[in-house]
Amino acid sequence: MTGEVRTGAPGPANGSATALPGPVLAALLGQTLISAGTHLAARRATQDVDALSLVTLRILLSAAGYVAVLAALKGPLLPPRQTWRWWLGFGFLAGPINQGFFVYGLSRSKASHAALLYALTPAGVYLLSVLRGRERPTPARLAGIAVAFAGVVALLLGRGLGEALGPLVGDLFILGAVGAWVIWTAESRAMAVTHGGLRTAGWSLMAGAVWCVPVAPFVVKLDAFLAAPPIAWACLAYLVLLTSMGSYALWNYALSRTEASRVAVFANLQPVATALAAWALLDEPIGGELVVGGALVLLGVRLAQR
Repeated sequence: MTGEVRTGAPGPANGSATALPGPVLAALLGQTLISAGTHLAARRATQDVDALSLVTLRILLSAAGYVAVLAALKGPLLPPRQTWRWWLGFGFLAGPINQGFFVYGLSRSKASHAALLYALTPAGVYLLSVLRGRERPTPARLAGIAVAFAGVVALLLGRGLGEALGPLVGDLFILGAVGAWVIWTAESRAMAVTHGGLRTAGWSLMAGAVWCVPVAPFVVKLDAFLAAPPIAWACLAYLVLLTSMGSYALWNYALSRTEASRVAVFANLQPVATALAAWALLDEPIGGELVVGGALVLLGVRLAQR
């Protein structure tokens, strides 16, 4: 689907892990904080506007923002022609599938469920990378993922099995979004190494917008947006500027500097960050399950990075 790309990214040799560079760690922590707000913003926005309308407008506005940013920078505005098929394919995953399934799932589920399901990202990325022969299985990495996922389970089940199951249909759509995110994360690293994180994120969303343009006149309900309260517009702005532009760029910057599995493991921090954001913004109490689960998640991330 694509031409030759350079895959010799900076990173540990012979499968041995080293500490993450400061800028990469800062980018991943920033992306985690933005993602915590993403779950809350998307859930709140779907209370006022249709999910399909919201995600279509989000992708189109994000792509327009990336066009403006890339046009102002030195370098190509569009990817090399021989890679266009790749961008269209994986742009469909990053845009309509990932964002569409995520927003629609959230409209029928809960922000905490979305954060917990996205914590499956590192396991999926690592296993896919192993199957593709890009990484070798190591006990420390597997142990770190297992411990972090145990923290997610503690967070999920700490409030009772009935609440953990939740609205099943919404959770299944979110799980589909997670699957798309896993594939895109694992497969886009070579592009991030070659073209940089900003252009990889921008070109992915621009390709995603290509799929949305033909259907936009039929699914975007502008009258509903015009009638929506200011909080809905604020949530849309958050999803466009901070999530689709800021968070995607930070994620791809990290992918350009280290292995996909080391980047993906930071998704395990999202349930903790989301719970803290819900406590600060929605006055949701912090229970023992957050303390225990959060400690396990942090320990697992540390082990996986070693």
